Amino acid sequence: MFAAEIFMHRFLLSSAVRTVNPEEADWFYAPVYTTCDLTRAGLPLPFKSPRMMRSAIQFISKRWPFWNRTDGGDHFFVAPHDFAACFHYQEENAIARGILPLLRRATLVQTFGQKNHVCLKEGSITIPPFAPPQKMQAHLIPPDTPRSIFVYFRGLFYDNGNDPEGGYYARGARASLWENFKNNPLFDISTEHPATYYEDMQRSVFCLCPLGWAPWSPRLVEAVVFGCIPVIIADDIVLPFADAIPWDEIGVFVDEEDVPKLDSILTSIPIDDILRKQRLLANPSMKKAMLFPQPAQPRDAFHQILNGLARKLPHPETIYLQPGEKHLNWTAGPVGDLKPW
Repeated sequence: MFAAEIFMHRFLLSSAVRTVNPEEADWFYAPVYTTCDLTRAGLPLPFKSPRMMRSAIQFISKRWPFWNRTDGGDHFFVAPHDFAACFHYQEENAIARGILPLLRRATLVQTFGQKNHVCLKEGSITIPPFAPPQKMQAHLIPPDTPRSIFVYFRGLFYDNGNDPEGGYYARGARASLWENFKNNPLFDISTEHPATYYEDMQRSVFCLCPLGWAPWSPRLVEAVVFGCIPVIIADDIVLPFADAIPWDEIGVFVDEEDVPKLDSILTSIPIDDILRKQRLLANPSMKKAMLFPQPAQPRDAFHQILNGLARKLPHPETIYLQPGEKHLNWTAGPVGDLKPW
């Protein structure tokens, strides 16, 4: 789900918008691959990412003159970690760390989005997490298949390793979901992840998209692609590509504190509203905007990112530094981050 960093790089290498003449460039893209620092089990390990990112910025600032013209103001980075360039999967630690100081003038393209949060700075572009288009395509079932499941969810309710009591993980929303609805016949919820997961979503009316460690998850992409009405349980979430996807019209938003009332909230939605949301979700352009296909296609997530970057042009004259002007403190941040990668 963090792979947007890699696929964005691949897309740009063959994109018509790329120039090899830096004097023609509106933007400079730096592929750092911070999400490719993995544990032995293959899980992303964000704790060293600040060192990696800082070393990459030092490298490009010393090797080429372009970073130093703007202190990174015309550079963009993809930061698809849980809390983006705060580089931690637990919110409390992410907030304490904050965004890497060297990125304060750069544009961040990130999956994390939450209003009034230190890990989302003004001007960032919020994107969907990566979900494999070919894999989902292989699991499509006939579109006229009845949606016989009212509410569907597969995933963790408790993170026993990191938060066994369930009060911190997902801010308690997933624990509340399980405790209130594990025996409700309208709710097909479980920790088991069956081989028919994608098919089951296509047989469901509502697909729950609760926050986990971060507000976002691939379920949001899967729900849109499979025409299942996303039930978004993540207070103050900033959703991707709001100019291309009418989230208020296709989804249902439930406050985290209202999870115990979820059954009455969903059963009270008029059937006409449900049918209208399903018709909107059936629009191919809606699905396309959430995906990173190989090769790229018009109006897909790659092109939505380009649209977001284009809307920030032309750059204001103020991003170009005057002689002797500096905005970045190269020694700011935790001491451990200053160690070269």
